[in-house]
Amino acid sequence: MACGSEGAGGRRARARRTVPLSDAPTATALPFRDDELADFLVRTSRTFALAIPLLDEPLRREVGLGYLLLRVADTLEDAAPWSRDERREALAAFEALLQEKPGVDAGALSREWLARRPSENAGYLDLLARTPTLLASLDALRPEAGAILRHFVVKTVQGMGQVLAGASEDGLLKLGSLQSLRDYCYIVAGLVGELLTELFVLEPRLAPYAPNLRSVAPLFGEGLQLVNILKDARQDRKEGRVWLPDGVQLQDVERLAGQDLIAAARYVRSLHLAGAPRDVLAFTTLPLLLAQATLELLVRDGAGAKVSRAEVTAQMNAVQAALERGMLPEAVEALAGPMPGGP
Repeated sequence: MACGSEGAGGRRARARRTVPLSDAPTATALPFRDDELADFLVRTSRTFALAIPLLDEPLRREVGLGYLLLRVADTLEDAAPWSRDERREALAAFEALLQEKPGVDAGALSREWLARRPSENAGYLDLLARTPTLLASLDALRPEAGAILRHFVVKTVQGMGQVLAGASEDGLLKLGSLQSLRDYCYIVAGLVGELLTELFVLEPRLAPYAPNLRSVAPLFGEGLQLVNILKDARQDRKEGRVWLPDGVQLQDVERLAGQDLIAAARYVRSLHLAGAPRDVLAFTTLPLLLAQATLELLVRDGAGAKVSRAEVTAQMNAVQAALERGMLPEAVEALAGPMPGGP
């Protein structure tokens, strides 16, 4: 979700070519140091800044980098001061960088984006400025993980461009049906679930369980995204994004989110039964429990409700305590329901 806003009466910059070609490309960037990557996660995310440090290497760096690449895409998609066409051109340019098309200069491109200031969030702007470092970090990953990140981030960027094609010229976007909401959630979150699953099943012991995990992964992402949409509905409407379609009952969206979180709990239980490493279980369980707690508050109190810091800490402690005993938290088992074939 974007944090930028458009000033009243502000004039839009004229659209420019957004794939700078350069005979003198920016000097080769070095990958992020671990502390730099961790700092950007803290400055640009909420739940993921808590969850990603729970992972061991190499997943911690791979997932963290995947998040930051998607944050760049999200910043370009949500650039409130830009027109629809400017946003789509910027996304196409970012796609060209990810696909390593010849002649595209990451440094020149990031400078152009910053000159037109797509957001007022300092963390997002600083991350855009480090686009060359992001790409150098991507190149330095183990090859199979780098290929997974490129594939799914490109698919997300392409999907964002397609969604924006339905926006007004000024970039105002309104979804018209529950299905269009689900389609949008797949682009920005379901694909993330698929990306993470492909990274997880690189672990040999999880590979045999890949088909089952892949079948549920998009619903995990959809559930987390629907909770965020419900939570941020008021602010999004102010910024010109109406994710909750007219004519769709709020209770129907809440019910869908709840069903998705049940599927997410079964995903986590499948990981556990497959013998997934403890760090992967912690990483997947914490966002699930926080989303479920948030959804319960939203159903009770409406948009804008958030879990307290004390609740976040309590959930983190519950996750670690259960995993130390070789179990999942009781809340996850309760949400997942009886095992198939059980009493």
